[in-house]
Amino acid sequence: MSAKTLFVIFLTVLITVVLMQNADEVKFKLLFWDLYLPKLVILTGVIFLGIILGLLLGSRPSKSSYNNYNNENTNNNHNPNDTLSAEDRDYISD
Repeated sequence: MSAKTLFVIFLTVLITVVLMQNADEVKFKLLFWDLYLPKLVILTGVIFLGIILGLLLGSRPSKSSYNNYNNENTNNNHNPNDTLSAEDRDYISD
């Protein structure tokens, strides 16, 4: 088994143990309502919300959008590592 698989199994077992230890009901105030929910439900919802937000906000931009950004912002007349603009080159050369 790979390290990633072992980590996922360990994390799943840890989350399951924590959720099962918190099965008692608590009063949950939501604006004008008082809800009596098990901690299990609240913790599960928070975990899934965290996973979804992590996946949405942690995703990297696609390679094509990165390449498009680079193609628009590079000048083919000079070295891409050079930061001088054409106007600056003109000023220096005079």
